[in-house]
Amino acid sequence: MTNHSHLQSRFILASDPSVQELVYPLPETWWSRPYEYAWCTSFMNEHDIALDAACGVPHPFKFALGQRCQEAYACDWDARIHSEQSILDAVRTEINEEAVELIKAIDYKRTRFTQSSITHLPYADDFFDKIYCISVVEHMDLTDMRLALKEFRRTLKADGYLLLTLDFPTIDLTMFRTLVQETGLAFAYDAQFELPADALYNDIWGRLYCFRAVLKRNTSAQE
Repeated sequence: MTNHSHLQSRFILASDPSVQELVYPLPETWWSRPYEYAWCTSFMNEHDIALDAACGVPHPFKFALGQRCQEAYACDWDARIHSEQSILDAVRTEINEEAVELIKAIDYKRTRFTQSSITHLPYADDFFDKIYCISVVEHMDLTDMRLALKEFRRTLKADGYLLLTLDFPTIDLTMFRTLVQETGLAFAYDAQFELPADALYNDIWGRLYCFRAVLKRNTSAQE
């Protein structure tokens, strides 16, 4: 029997797999990233055309994507994303010199960098097998979140997956579920919205939990 547990949309649990290093050792303050990265990397496929949406400048996921996928794209609104030197300078400032050297030592040249808002993606329709959007939408207002989800649907292949994580309760999950439906997306598999007792959380900025969602195009929705 096929195990579809990684396709379940739910809160990330403290007992879920995590990674302490992705290209470089992850800062301790990135409380949810070890779990988000472990989950997201489980979807990577060497035949994928994949996007790291709102990738951030120093963050390592875009480099890992370039190592493991057929074609990798990374976009961010920050103009520094155009310059390899600016990216490395940001890693040096926000992480450390060791991380810079580890990035320089790998082959991530298949990653193509673009300055762009995720509300208006510069990619063709039906282009991506996977779109990853990691801890981004909680920083957006409702209008921009709706635009971004519509763009993800437009650029995702009919059988593709959108892998998205978000902070709760910053994002109201009832609102999010409605927005998913309104933008022509659907949960790809089982979705559980109740907060479990063993959910991963952090109290640095007030108690936050991390929710993961596997979305696909709702092919029955009107184009």
